[in-house]
Amino acid sequence: MQIDGATRDALIAAGSRARATMQAWREGAAFAAGVAAFAGCGDSPGRAADCAERLLEDGDWAAALLAPLLVALAADPLFEPALKFHRDSMRIGAVVFDCPAASIAASVTRPAPPPATIVFTGRIAVTRTIRTGGASLRRWLAEPMGPDFVAADAGRCRPAGAVPLCDGVVHRTDGRTEAQLVCDAASDVVTLTATIRTGAASLMREYDIATGALLRVADADDRPSRTAMLLRFLRVAGRADAGACFAEATRAEGFHLRWAAMREWLALDAAGALPRLTEMALRDSNREVRAAAACMLSVVTNRLEQRCPG
Repeated sequence: MQIDGATRDALIAAGSRARATMQAWREGAAFAAGVAAFAGCGDSPGRAADCAERLLEDGDWAAALLAPLLVALAADPLFEPALKFHRDSMRIGAVVFDCPAASIAASVTRPAPPPATIVFTGRIAVTRTIRTGGASLRRWLAEPMGPDFVAADAGRCRPAGAVPLCDGVVHRTDGRTEAQLVCDAASDVVTLTATIRTGAASLMREYDIATGALLRVADADDRPSRTAMLLRFLRVAGRADAGACFAEATRAEGFHLRWAAMREWLALDAAGALPRLTEMALRDSNREVRAAAACMLSVVTNRLEQRCPG
């Protein structure tokens, strides 16, 4: 699609205005109040959730935070706020506040048939329901994931009832053991949700609602996936001098990343990885990792002995 010079100039000018608006917004009093509210609680998920509750219970703060963006949108049809947007079949939203302790997203959830699965996100979330649309909130519970979590032995989730939603109510959900679903809405449901960064489980879990059975797990954070990708790049590049990077990743909190790092390290430098592999086979906190390491230990040892006979 081609655009004429006048349209191009208008878009460039709109982009410049948008950058100025967003800078002023982030330097404004409401955004600064949010940063101050979360100051000093980044290492404690409980304190961060308490701060989020106090912040979201103040409807004036939320209105003041969003007001400059709404004014800019009303005044300029070409205004594009520099926010992270997310969209799925049921919901559209944008991250309207972000700091090291938490992020806050504004979302609109459309009425839709309930899904067949429910997700335990692994993170604590605090939600203010701005407009309920006549919806109710269904909840489920599951056992927490310990360091020795094994998907094959995971118990089932269980329903914890439903409660009607009310405009302006703030509630907390611990996604490590709780899941929730907005149901039976007659119209759009509008929410502000603060997601706490610290204290998260390493994996999110998806369960079948009808049976409560665990269906799948996935990274609750994209950082382990990025780390695994970078380690694979080092392995493909033949960077045997990067052993310290692999060794550090084999001590990561997430057991799935520990083993992914060890696989890449073994493919790159089996002799260098052998001492750490032996340690994992004996002392890793996850029994699946211990079993996998023990199985690989004999394979690696035999192959190294064949390379360097007596």
